[in-house]
Amino acid sequence: MTSRRRFLWACLSGAAWSTLPTRSTTAQSFPKNPFATRGVVLVPEDFTLADWPERAKNAGLTTIALHHQHSPQAVAQWVRTDPGRQALEQCRKLGLEVEYELHAMKELLPRNLFAKEPNWFRMNEKGQRTPDANCCTHAGQALDIIAENALTIAKTLRPTTGRYFYWGDDGLPWCLCPRCRELSPADQAVVVENRICKALRTVNPKAQLAHLAYDNTLTPPTKIRPDQGLFLEYAPIHRRYDIPYEKQDLSQADGLPALDANLKVFPKDTAQVLEYWLDVSLFSKWKRPAVRLPWRREVFAADLATYRKRGIRHVTTFAVWIDADYLRQFGNPDFIAEYGQGLTAI
Repeated sequence: MTSRRRFLWACLSGAAWSTLPTRSTTAQSFPKNPFATRGVVLVPEDFTLADWPERAKNAGLTTIALHHQHSPQAVAQWVRTDPGRQALEQCRKLGLEVEYELHAMKELLPRNLFAKEPNWFRMNEKGQRTPDANCCTHAGQALDIIAENALTIAKTLRPTTGRYFYWGDDGLPWCLCPRCRELSPADQAVVVENRICKALRTVNPKAQLAHLAYDNTLTPPTKIRPDQGLFLEYAPIHRRYDIPYEKQDLSQADGLPALDANLKVFPKDTAQVLEYWLDVSLFSKWKRPAVRLPWRREVFAADLATYRKRGIRHVTTFAVWIDADYLRQFGNPDFIAEYGQGLTAI
């Protein structure tokens, strides 16, 4: 990196990031006031790049979260395989936290229950009950089943942080029955999350559960109060990545006003941003072959400053499809180190 680039990068980030971490970098070499959570979210297939844990540690990251492209069950199956066990053991040895970020509703309320209990499932705009997505949040028995199955999943997929992520179905509708329709998608999500968190706290009194502000739940809840154990996870998937977030047109999707509105409902000190800076799958439009990541360090640095000044202390990003195939096609993903460097700078 030239002196001019180094100077620009430091100015944009608000910190003097003079060198990039190397493979020998240790956690002790980083500043004392980094973001508290510095993470990546991966799918099991990404561990074809077998040294992902070492790369994360050398970059100064704290956390690897496992996601899925099919279902949480696929993650549960993978952690029982030899590669899964080896990856988790590497994380343990390196002192990396492990979490599980899951669109879990189809496992929490299995779709095969619809035949016997259609009222547990959402009503669509035509007034019909359907098992296509989420649930009816006024079906008390359904919430009991959801909470029970959340505890079952937690026995296999146990985060080392005590933070759990059981999201609704990916961007799909919530219930429009006469009782639920008075609640926004975010309010309905909080109904389910409060019930799950209550169950989790019977076995772990300090358990925390994410409220995913994303797509149709990006607007914060207004009628249902989040319980104390819920924390905000803000995921602006529809924002632009060619310009800094703060410069995005406020009339465009997923603008910063949505984050500010959520931070009036959820505590700032536990709020987490779930970004897409390293998400090769998103920039590839979720189709193989993968494209080269359009890594824009200036945008990233400006975004970090935007989040930091709002009091955000927890930051992670999807890094899906940064795998062995990506390495073969495009060479070493040096931007992992630059991402970590940004998060560890004061």
